[in-house]
Amino acid sequence: MHYFLQALFVLIGLLSLLAAVFNWNWFFDARNSQFIVKNAGRKQARLFYGAIGCLMIATGVFFFFSI
Repeated sequence: MHYFLQALFVLIGLLSLLAAVFNWNWFFDARNSQFIVKNAGRKQARLFYGAIGCLMIATGVFFFFSI
């Protein structure tokens, strides 16, 4: 079960990182990300989601190698 959760962290982190790098409109126009886009702007939202993506990938990889 923990391998599934680690893979999920890595996949969601990868999605977030790729959305930030490629500036996907469907990602930043979604209702869930509109709060950050409206308050911080598109550029800062991309930086935020890129950082969150890297953090999630690092967390998944860290727990994979620590178990």
